[in-house]
Amino acid sequence: MQLEELLAKAKALPSIPRVVSDVMSELNKEDPDARRIGEMVATDPGLTARMLKLANSAFFGLSREIVSVQDAITILGFNHIRTLIQAVALSTSFKTVPGVNLEQFWRYSLNTAKICKTLAQSMRHNDGVAFTAGLVHAVGDLVMHIGMPDEVAKIDWTVSPLDMKRAEVERAALGYTYADVSAAFAVKWDFPQAIVNALKHQLVPFEGDIYEPMAGIVHMAAWRARAQEIHMDREGLAATFPDVVAILLGLDPEMVLDRDTTEWTSSGELSAFMA
Repeated sequence: MQLEELLAKAKALPSIPRVVSDVMSELNKEDPDARRIGEMVATDPGLTARMLKLANSAFFGLSREIVSVQDAITILGFNHIRTLIQAVALSTSFKTVPGVNLEQFWRYSLNTAKICKTLAQSMRHNDGVAFTAGLVHAVGDLVMHIGMPDEVAKIDWTVSPLDMKRAEVERAALGYTYADVSAAFAVKWDFPQAIVNALKHQLVPFEGDIYEPMAGIVHMAAWRARAQEIHMDREGLAATFPDVVAILLGLDPEMVLDRDTTEWTSSGELSAFMA
């Protein structure tokens, strides 16, 4: 199936929920109205409940309970509210995906997002943009499994979705990869161009005249999260480390390699995210 055919399938590429779109539009304003955002979210009880559950999980590490959307806006701020709403919208837009272990997929995606945030902070890039880019970087894999299950099943038999060589196999078989589809998803959901560019170039962030530091951050984070998911040992980490990308980003390898065990996504965080 051609990429254009896949993207034309409504069931494969879900539309952004109306209330989420409205909230994003308000958040994109120079001076967002917190009261209006609270009122818009309140029109969707399900969204409200999931937001509060995620806000009160270990995900944000707050010392006090958030009891309302308005409370969340006051305590977390607009950047975290954006991340919170996008995360909830994503998790609810892909409830069942044939051939995909969603628990593993979202654990891996959340870990990638967390690493992206840490790396972005160290490089003084927008950590909110980095977190969201990491969270959605592989959503194209879900779209492909929904829109072309038989074709993707053949690829799954050859290489697992979290295998380091997955993108190569997809490109050979289809002519495009999950990264291309993820970027198209970000366009449809009206994500900032910085996120679209990061997803589009995540596999080769510094090739030819391409220079996308945010894509490089996603590349590094995704590599490390995949390695964690497949339980790669220290020797394997050293052998597969994306050293060229790290050098071009100016990153200390130890910052990526030595992750504290408490930084990985917990079962509690995952259950709140997938509620």
